[in-house]
This record gives sequence, structure tokens and C-alpha cells, in this order.
Amino acid sequence: MKIKATIERVPGGMMIIPLFLGAALNTFAPGTAEFFGGFTGALITGTLPILGVFIFCVGATIDFRSSGYIARKGITLLLGKVGFAALLGVIAAQFIPDEGIQSGFFAGLSVLAIVAVMNETNGGLYLALMNHMERKEDAGAFAFISTESGPFMTMVTFGVTGLAAFPWETLAATVIPFLLGCILGNLDHDLRDLFSKVVPAIIPFFAFSLGNTLNFGMLIQSGLLGIFIGVSVVILSGGSLFLLDRFVARGDGVAGVAASSTAGAAVAVPYALAEANASFAPVAESATAIIATSVIVTSLLTPLATVWVDKKINEKKRKTPPPKNQMTIN
Repeated sequence: MKIKATIERVPGGMMIIPLFLGAALNTFAPGTAEFFGGFTGALITGTLPILGVFIFCVGATIDFRSSGYIARKGITLLLGKVGFAALLGVIAAQFIPDEGIQSGFFAGLSVLAIVAVMNETNGGLYLALMNHMERKEDAGAFAFISTESGPFMTMVTFGVTGLAAFPWETLAATVIPFLLGCILGNLDHDLRDLFSKVVPAIIPFFAFSLGNTLNFGMLIQSGLLGIFIGVSVVILSGGSLFLLDRFVARGDGVAGVAASSTAGAAVAVPYALAEANASFAPVAESATAIIATSVIVTSLLTPLATVWVDKKINEKKRKTPPPKNQMTIN
């Protein structure tokens, strides 16, 4: 049976299909991990340890000689993502009341939902896409992108609470496995070859466990608004990051589109901010439903958009004739 070949016919299939299967399991049999426990339960719920190994192995594939490119790419995508979310938040605050929109198609939408849904990148999805496309240097930007996940950067983006600071421990915990992999991979190229072979094999396991944190019922809870917001994230965030990637980071834009998703950790942001500032409490529940739907929608659309942009760029490169003064060697 050509199972692998069949899966790979779907754009980003090694990520999307396991993710879909994980979400389906969590939707229709949510107690499976607790029922079996042991190794089976760990396989279903082991997103963090699997991602930890993934990050380490990705780090091992990075050559320190390309660190300048990685830093430029990572900082550009990080500041672009957070800055764009902040800009939208400032604009939205001029039209949306503190208690959110109460009626009509946009009922439940709040500034909190907009900033959180745009501010948080699914770093694991970005890593998987970049490694699936064999873009090892672009994958290294994860060390910077990962700082967006969770409530901390959203608190910084809002800035108005004055109750939160980005803890260095969280940043260190994300970066340390990556740096250890980098160091070992650069000290011993045999280790780099060993760990680099692990990266593509881990992707479906990570995707499956990530899918088990999602639930199709979230789509129903937020309805068409959540789907609309998820699509908007990919279009608006992906479009802005595409331009920044091309004209600031001097890439081809593909990595920017791959960073357009909403992180699963963003689901916890509304209640975290509500605990820090009670003014967010009235909109926390509706914002959570919208963000959760965006996580699902962007987990599906971001890989499709990334693969599509990559295909178009490669087609354009093939059609572009070489410079007239370029020497041809036979």
C-alpha cells in the first residue's frame, strides 16, 4: 500500500492528515488518552515532549554560519506578527466597545480576540512546514517565533494592564533545546546527519498530538464568525508577513506565510488576561471560542497557503530567463 504517497498528495499532508485524525479522536472519543494511559496516552497527549525532541533535532540541522540569516528572519517575523496585531488592536479599539460587539454577525468579537488571534503563531506548525519543504535555515527562525505563544506576548502587546512581564524562564525553556541541538550538530556533523533524519519522521506524531488538543465542536460554538476570523488571520497576517519576509528579511515570502497561523496556546490567553485585568472578563468566553476556531481553521489553511505560495514562486523562478550576461558552462 502506498499510504505515504497518498498522504503526500495532500498539500502539507504529513501535517494536516494526522492533525485532522487527532482532532477527530478528541471530538468523538475525548477520554481515549485517560482510558488507556501508558504509552498510548502519552502518544495522544505528548505534544510538549514530542515538540521538545523536534526542536532539538531541528537545531542540530542548523549551521552556525547561517546564524545571521536566521536572526534576521526570526526577528522580522516576530516583530512583524506582533506589530501587525498591535496595529489592528489600536484600530479595532476605535470602533469596538470594551464589552465587545453584542449583536449581528460580529457578535462576540472584541479587541482581545483580535489581538490574541493575530498575535500568536503556531511555532510547531511553522517548524513542520519549513522542514517538510527542506528549508532548514528558515526553520531556525522558530527560536524567535516561539516567543509569541501563550499569554505573555499578548500582555506585552496590550501594554495597558501593567500587570505582566515576559518571563525569561519561558523564553529559555523554548530556546535551550534548539541551542543544544545547534551546538551538537556543529561540533559533530555525524550527529547533525543522525538528528536531521529524525525531523521528518516526528512531524506526523507531533501533528497528531496537537490535533488532540482541538475539538470540532469549537467550530459550532463560534459559528461562521470564528471561521471568518481564521481565514482573515491567514490572509491579513500571512500577507503582511509575506511582504516583510521578501523586502526586509530578503527571503522569498514562503516563511512569512508559514507564520500566519494562530497558536493553540492562544486559546488560554483570554482567561489569563481576564485574571490579570478584570476588564477582560466579560469578553473572555466569546474570545476563547473565536480563537479556538481560528486555531483549527489556520491549522488547515496555513499549510495549504504556504504550499501554494511556494509552488507559485518556484514556477516563476523556472519561467524567469537567466540574465543575458550570465555565462553558460557546458
